[in-house]
Amino acid sequence: MYDLKGKCIVLGVSGGIAAYKAAALASALNKTGADVHVIMTENAARFISPLTFETLTSNRCVVDMFDRGYKYDVEHISLAKAADLIVIAPATANIIAKTAHGIADDMLTSVVLAAKCKKLVSPSMNTAMLENPVTIDNINTLRKYGFEIIPSAAGRLACGDIGSGKLPEPDVILEYIARELAREKTLSGLKVTVTAGPTQEAIDPVRFITNHSSGKMGYAIAKEAMLRGADVTLISGPVSIDPVPFTEIRRVVTAADMFSEVKRALPHTDILIMSAAVADFRPSSPSADKIKKSGSDSPFSVPLKHTDDILKWVSENRHEGLFVCGFSMETRDLEENSRSKLTSKKLDMIAANDLREEGAGFGVDTNILTVITKSSAEKLPLMSKEEAAAALTDRIEDIIFQRQRHTPQDVV
Repeated sequence: MYDLKGKCIVLGVSGGIAAYKAAALASALNKTGADVHVIMTENAARFISPLTFETLTSNRCVVDMFDRGYKYDVEHISLAKAADLIVIAPATANIIAKTAHGIADDMLTSVVLAAKCKKLVSPSMNTAMLENPVTIDNINTLRKYGFEIIPSAAGRLACGDIGSGKLPEPDVILEYIARELAREKTLSGLKVTVTAGPTQEAIDPVRFITNHSSGKMGYAIAKEAMLRGADVTLISGPVSIDPVPFTEIRRVVTAADMFSEVKRALPHTDILIMSAAVADFRPSSPSADKIKKSGSDSPFSVPLKHTDDILKWVSENRHEGLFVCGFSMETRDLEENSRSKLTSKKLDMIAANDLREEGAGFGVDTNILTVITKSSAEKLPLMSKEEAAAALTDRIEDIIFQRQRHTPQDVV
């Protein structure tokens, strides 16, 4: 769940059948702690009652532009100034057309025109209306003026047609809102590459060598970097996790695949975070066919050889300014072993955890990280992986920004 406490969000609801979904979005936003103010068009109030939104947000739902009983003297100006973000969902063809051309003939369009904050628009309408050149032009006009358009979903529409024009599910819209408001954009302009999950090394077409990594830590780090404004590439082994929104995901299977993608990403990377549990060994000669049992007591062995050492290659090919954070999972001598890896791989930081500690092993939703640099070692308390990702990113930022402060500036 995102924390949007202290953020004022104006949710504009226009007159389409998808207005009922806006109630679920308002509820989800309220649970984040945001201060949610709903403005409905008169047509929207024909589909869903303003009382529904008032109950969900604990704020008065505005419909009538000339309601003299409201607390603000100039209501549309007050709401426009208070808003950190305006979201119009659903946005009908009519409200898109009026907004694109500066028409302010009701409370919603007046607030939108007066507001200086970021605005998200989620079109919802019949497919033919959405694909009409006039609507396309209006949407492009909104983009020109800085509005962000949330793509419509496809499926069966209320009219019975099949195609684009459905309002996305509330959790999808919430991701767009969180990207704007959940974090300060401290990593804006930086490219972050994160590796996550296990690799799989084939024994035969049926069996493979792998480990218990779930990928949750790496995915949490990628999401944290995205929320802070970074351009994120996530190189992921086989996992059962929903994709991180607004990131480029490159899926791999083997250690060799992972190595190849790291090589491809490295020249464009400012921060590399290697959280993947890459296999150290792979079968020397994988069988092209399924290996059959030759007898219940017959011995069977799989000759192994080392996989490529990705971090070693990175240490030999890193460019100036690159920050590299590795990961280390140990069962003994955690700091000693991790610090040895930090030195041999020329890392800027290593995040270590002890498999024996409860809450820090594979497959759980928590972690206990020890963040090690050349000059320090800090053991963090038990946290959720999302909290651990935020704490780790904070410490990476501290080092990067400290370096920037001590970088000599060109003298003109």
